[in-house]
Amino acid sequence: MATWFSEKVEKRSSGIEGRGLFSVAVIRTGEVVVVKGGYVFDRQTRDELAKTLGPTEIQIDDDLFIGPTSHEEREDSMMCLNHSCDPNVGIVGQILFQAMRDIEPDEELTFDYATGDDDDWTLDCGCGTASCRGRVTGKDWQKVDVQRRYVGWFSGCLERKIALLK
Repeated sequence: MATWFSEKVEKRSSGIEGRGLFSVAVIRTGEVVVVKGGYVFDRQTRDELAKTLGPTEIQIDDDLFIGPTSHEEREDSMMCLNHSCDPNVGIVGQILFQAMRDIEPDEELTFDYATGDDDDWTLDCGCGTASCRGRVTGKDWQKVDVQRRYVGWFSGCLERKIALLK
């Protein structure tokens, strides 16, 4: 149940946060770079797992998540995609991550965490990009400007919620 990684990426130390995912070759727009692996579990199980594993999952529906269930599975499941308010990777569907633009060798792969889930969290962002929101939350997907910016780059569960708002 490990996460799948393109042969064009590798995990290494990040200037953004801890470890990151970096390109080792040119990645073209639309190329798949990561497919999240793991087990599917509900919110209660996610909350219990988080006590020992930390944040390791991604949301796939209102009450469903995918991620590792043990310390032994954690490393193979971690995508190491750090947040940026000007990302180069976006989520398509529930577990597929694609390049939003061409990515050069040695560039860190990032995605906007607000495009992946609808949960109660807050992140003080220091990405330093011109589009940095400063504070990023699990509810930013509700902002019209964020919706406009990421058309086609929200998780499937958020795409459905956005459609209901319109």
